[in-house]
Amino acid sequence: MAEVKLAAETRTEFGKGAARRIRRASKVPAVVYGHGADPVHITLPGHELQLALRTPNVLLSLDIDGKTQLAIPKAVQRDAIKGFLDHVDLLLVRSGEKVNVEVYVHTEGELAPGAYLLEHVLSTLTVEAEATHIPESVTVSIQGLEAGAAILAKDIPLPEGTTLAIDEDAVVLQVLAAQAEEAPADAEAEATEA
Repeated sequence: MAEVKLAAETRTEFGKGAARRIRRASKVPAVVYGHGADPVHITLPGHELQLALRTPNVLLSLDIDGKTQLAIPKAVQRDAIKGFLDHVDLLLVRSGEKVNVEVYVHTEGELAPGAYLLEHVLSTLTVEAEATHIPESVTVSIQGLEAGAAILAKDIPLPEGTTLAIDEDAVVLQVLAAQAEEAPADAEAEATEA
């Protein structure tokens, strides 16, 4: 997992007007909290933060008033229409500390020949991992699975040092048989008359 360094500025102005001024300057208001410390209100560079947040569970190295702190995004608020970042909540972490995060479940391989559908019951998996070694995603093979097959959380291989933080018997993926649509009764009657 890559660590992204960002220069942060502490802020003393709060409210809508201050937040709008920050956003007009191409910056994003944020709050850093955790470890029993008082929340710190900061401003982050908008473009760099937007790029960093493209990586799931990114580890941010924040330079706040000359002091470097590690944080992970906990809540991201975006403008509903334009998609710009409105506000970000960051959680302080330490090297070696375990955190619960959600990682995406990716599949590889092909289902068995036939009319089968793969249902993603859970698209993410909640895991506990060291803050500096959070996996971006987990991959599971669906090669040759047929209708009725299910992959449980405990069946998904996790990277070393990562453990499940949900019920191990939770269904993550399942294979279903495709249902054929029945022709309407009127269409069948017309076909036999013709």
